[in-house]
Amino acid sequence: MEEIYIPPDSQKRLMDLSRQTLERFVCGQGKQADPIEDPYLLTSDYGAFVSLHKGEELRGCIGTCFPTHPLYETVMEMTEAAACRDHRVSPINPNELADIRIDISILSPLHLVHDPFSLEVGKHGLHVSSGEKRGVLLPQVAIQYGWDMKAFLCQACIKAGLKKNAWQRPETQISTFTALIIKEEG
Repeated sequence: MEEIYIPPDSQKRLMDLSRQTLERFVCGQGKQADPIEDPYLLTSDYGAFVSLHKGEELRGCIGTCFPTHPLYETVMEMTEAAACRDHRVSPINPNELADIRIDISILSPLHLVHDPFSLEVGKHGLHVSSGEKRGVLLPQVAIQYGWDMKAFLCQACIKAGLKKNAWQRPETQISTFTALIIKEEG
């Protein structure tokens, strides 16, 4: 499975773009218009999730495993979505901005898995789908909650709106990915 490499300077630029996008979006300003020439940010090979945290509280997390734009555009789009479209939480408001910390997870392409127990907890994320239902859990979620692979599979199914043991059914597809996690400093 592919390891993701994005140099530190490019990671910083991506985080800066995400922060600018968040602040401009929440404050009702226009989008970032500076041209991006960094080849690592122009790739459309990777999906991305953006997670917004206020202390230990999740304030939004939205992403895509199926990129259709350059990475920097995907991150900007997911930043806006995390700020206002995560149905689990209320939208971010301007007076919260100073307290919001951003995590960006850059996702490798999905690979179909036939033996999910061959995966490593904390290294591999899960994409579970059956029919129109699908759910994604980032690799760090299993570590955060102390799950083993069976619990991780069950929780991915629940997130997809499936029965918790749906991962055992032949019609359920289990795919995996790795992630490069970029955390905002501060």
